[in-house]
Amino acid sequence: MTTMGNDGKAAPGLPPALWRPIASVLGIILTLLAVAWSLNLPRMVGLALYPQQFLAAVLAVALPLAFLMLPARRGTERENVPWYDCLLALISFIAVGYIVVRYPQVVNLIFSKPASAYVPGLVSIILLLEALRRTTGLSLVIIIGVFLLYALFGNLVPGRLAGRAQDWQMLSGYMAFDVNGIFGIPMAVAATVVVAFILFGNVLGVTGGSRFFTDASLLAMGRFRGGSMKIAVLASMLFGSISGSAVANVTATGIVTIPLIKRDGYPGYKAGAIEAVASTGGQLMPPVMGAAAFLMAEFLQISYAEVALAALIPSVLYYAALFIQADLEAARLGISNVRGAELPERKAVLGGLHFILAFVVLIGTLFWLLWQPERAALAASLTAAVTALAFGYRSVRPTLSALLSIFADTGKSVVEIIVISAASGLVIGVLNVTGLSFNLTYALVQIGGGSALVLLVLSAIVCIILGMGLPTLGVYVLLAALVAPAMVSVGIEPMAAHLFVLYFGMMSMITPPIAIAAFAAASIAKAPAMQTGWASVKFGWAAFIVPFLFVYSPSLLLIGDTAEIAMAIVTAVLGVWLISAALAGYFMSSLSTTMRILFGFFGLMALIPAGAFPGAIYTDIIGVCGGALLIAAEIYRTRDERKKAVT
Repeated sequence: MTTMGNDGKAAPGLPPALWRPIASVLGIILTLLAVAWSLNLPRMVGLALYPQQFLAAVLAVALPLAFLMLPARRGTERENVPWYDCLLALISFIAVGYIVVRYPQVVNLIFSKPASAYVPGLVSIILLLEALRRTTGLSLVIIIGVFLLYALFGNLVPGRLAGRAQDWQMLSGYMAFDVNGIFGIPMAVAATVVVAFILFGNVLGVTGGSRFFTDASLLAMGRFRGGSMKIAVLASMLFGSISGSAVANVTATGIVTIPLIKRDGYPGYKAGAIEAVASTGGQLMPPVMGAAAFLMAEFLQISYAEVALAALIPSVLYYAALFIQADLEAARLGISNVRGAELPERKAVLGGLHFILAFVVLIGTLFWLLWQPERAALAASLTAAVTALAFGYRSVRPTLSALLSIFADTGKSVVEIIVISAASGLVIGVLNVTGLSFNLTYALVQIGGGSALVLLVLSAIVCIILGMGLPTLGVYVLLAALVAPAMVSVGIEPMAAHLFVLYFGMMSMITPPIAIAAFAAASIAKAPAMQTGWASVKFGWAAFIVPFLFVYSPSLLLIGDTAEIAMAIVTAVLGVWLISAALAGYFMSSLSTTMRILFGFFGLMALIPAGAFPGAIYTDIIGVCGGALLIAAEIYRTRDERKKAVT
């Protein structure tokens, strides 16, 4: 069991022929644990377990998987698993496995600080942070480390942020056994809902469903001007709502769409930018959205269906702005549709319509039967697998072995999210045990001077800074715990506050200096990273404005009177259209600088909802009337120029 090191000497380790089957078995176990708990199978067979015992069992499998699959040095390829990683995998299994077995006896003793609580707790925390470093890098580890140091020495912090200091024995046991620690809400959502939806995404990938949606996007948009960019927007929206990861979305769809966009004549940095923005927004688009949306439902103690409905109009505005800009950019640059030879055959694509049934089942069980999200995802997964076996796609049906491999692949692919969620519980635990949550809320409100607008701007900046380089789920947990309570305390609707921090946390994915989704797209496009990042900010402008609008006017979250909601939607869409034209510098033809300024001004006026503040109805009237006059003037001018050109 040796391999050759970089120096040419033999280095000991567990070879792939041994550790990969072990990893596959662990992946299958992790997935089956999540499925069994989601279907309530333990209770059906008379096995009474605390939820934390189930979550500990999941982590007892996930941590060894992380040490087997992920090398200590990030960015290197894993061949043999060195002895120390085998040892870490074994220790993590024993430590967390002990918590699974002994949880009922120890949970009520944690404040007495017995060794049976703090020893496995301390070992679990250390190994969890190491696994987190391997999955996400040092940024999130450092942030969580600061929180843990605060828990130990919070009494030394001056001013309003001073906290109650904890000794390390009590803190270790608390984090491992209390419901507000490692095995709290983030871990509960990741180990059930997220696993179920990733299983659904993997089923679509193996059965050809993902390819069907990409082909359908090609067929639907390829024949229009700028079709390649519109394909990227539609395909990334569809795939992103399932994948829940902006970077994974960029990688999966970008390898197809970015070369198409570049071949049509777009600069590489713009091709990468529009793919990055489209991929990032997939986590905001119902019905699936990303993992953070399910966590939001738990934090707000509401159903996921309510979160999805509230997120619908903002996400439509997000993609409307992106789609309109793609169309106007194509018109300005004179780029036509995708060549017919590159489009899939209509008959072949129609053969995959059965995949839509899985989404019908998903939406029906979620919104009408009011099933739990994880059960709805499992029902959709089963539907997709059955229809694929019955009908196939492009004359190919998945084999039974391919379908069974989904369980192993799902378990392996959720390791990162499980580790991030468990580590996020450390932050929530510190906030609860030290009183930092209340102190931080008070401090933010004081800094904002009680002004909602100042607090929103401050919160947006904090969200973007905290989100730099971090995965979406980790970003949202931090922001929901640190920033959202301050916003709610000044009277902001809780749903609006949580969506606000989710939007701005996600915008860190495309905002320089650390814009990981934009940089991933730039790599595929072979374009400058920073140039791609700033172009992404321009394409994604709506995501920086719309959150402020729905905070001041919850009608955009489908809260309020029907007529008011309808008016807010219509004027917002008009505003998005006008501002997109101003940014593209094109409407019916190229716009002068003066016209771009006017389009932008009236677009902003129309974008402000009538209920945003007293008298806001007049900004809507100004925006709608002014925008209508500009559109009429541009149509008349363009027709006049065409007539003159003909004569």
